[in-house]
Amino acid sequence: MSVVGTLKGDMPQQVRSLYRQLLRQGEQFSAYNFREYAKRRTRDAFRENMKVDDQRRVQELVQKGLKELQVLKRQTVLGQFYQIDRLVIEGGRSGKDAGGEDSVVRQKEPG
Repeated sequence: MSVVGTLKGDMPQQVRSLYRQLLRQGEQFSAYNFREYAKRRTRDAFRENMKVDDQRRVQELVQKGLKELQVLKRQTVLGQFYQIDRLVIEGGRSGKDAGGEDSVVRQKEPG
């Protein structure tokens, strides 16, 4: 029996909504590693607690999730202030394009 199947009222709806909000917010990270970690951590946490039947415990978990959502929101806003190079795995090229055949040349810092 899962949390969603055993709860009465709109708690299953709240749990699903929280799950979706956490995943969407995780997608907002500009850094690939943070983005993937946030999504993986959200999925793992929900899978871990999928079998919780106690309504009080479910409510505690939802409150914890809401706090985590607020932390994610703050972190994604802060992360948008800093420009980072895209990783190769993201399919992006970074650095200064020298105009050559698929070459990327990094600008060196003066000094």
